Amino acid sequence: MAYKSLLTVLTDLKIADTPLRQLIALAEAQDAHAEALCLGVDRTQTGYYYAGANAMVLQETLTRAHTEAAEILEMANDVLGRSGTRWAAEDGIAQISDLGRHVAHRARFSDLVILPRPYGPNRGSEVEPVVEAALFEGHAPVLVVPDEYTPQGRPKTIMVAWNESVESMTAIRQALPFLQAADLVRIVVIDPPTHGPERSDPGGLLSQMLARHDVRCEIDVLSKTLTRVSDVLNRHAVDTDSDMIVMGAYGHSRFREAILGGATRNMLEKAAVPVFMAH
Repeated sequence: MAYKSLLTVLTDLKIADTPLRQLIALAEAQDAHAEALCLGVDRTQTGYYYAGANAMVLQETLTRAHTEAAEILEMANDVLGRSGTRWAAEDGIAQISDLGRHVAHRARFSDLVILPRPYGPNRGSEVEPVVEAALFEGHAPVLVVPDEYTPQGRPKTIMVAWNESVESMTAIRQALPFLQAADLVRIVVIDPPTHGPERSDPGGLLSQMLARHDVRCEIDVLSKTLTRVSDVLNRHAVDTDSDMIVMGAYGHSRFREAILGGATRNMLEKAAVPVFMAH
C-alpha cells in the first residue's frame, strides 16, 4: 500500500513553497504522481457590495484572482519542472464562497492532500476552508505542513495520538503507508479513562493491530500536565524528536472548534512538524 496520487492546493504565493516541496519529497519516496492545483481566489462577497457598485468592481476582483493564479502556476511549474517526479499543475479561479466545491472534487481522487498550515500570520481567509473541504467534502487524508519545515519523504519517528475515537482510528488506517515505513511509531495516550475498555492496557489493542502490519510500536502513557491536550502532544513530539503527528480531526463540530478552540485547531496553530489528519 502506498500513496500514488498526491495533491496540493495553492492559493497564496507567500506560503506555497513548503507544501510544494513536501509534495515533491513524498512523490519521490512513494513513486507517486504529484499534482498542484493553483487557485486564484476572489475573496469578496458579492452579496455585500455597497449601493452603487457596478460591474467594474467585480471585474477588478476577477482580474486580481486571475493574476494570482497565474503567478502561483508559474512558480509551481518552475519547482515541479526541476524535480525528477511525475507531475501536473493547472490554475483556476474560484469565489471564496464556492472554494470548497473545487477543492473537494480534486481531493476525492487523491490519496493524500498536502496543505500549508491554515492558521498563523500571512494567511488569507481561504486557507482554512481548503483544509476543511479536503477533509469533510473530499474525504481525503490531509498532511498539514508548518512553514519553514524541511521536507521529508519518509518520516522516521511518527507519533500517533490515540484516544479510542473513530476519528483517531480513521487517521491511523489512512496513515498506514507512513507507519509501515517508519523506524518507530509512538502510540501516545493521555490520561486514559479509569473505566474505559482499555483501562488495563492503554493502546495495547492498537499496538497489536499495527504490529500485524509490521509496524514497530511503543506506547507512551502521559498525564495531562498542561491545560491543552495539543500542548502535551506538541511537547512530547519535541521531546521524542518525532517527524510527524497522526491524529483524528475535529472530534467536535467545526463551528465549536472555530469559536471555542479544540485539539485540532490548537495543534494546527502550534505544531512544529507535519500533522496527518483524517475524519
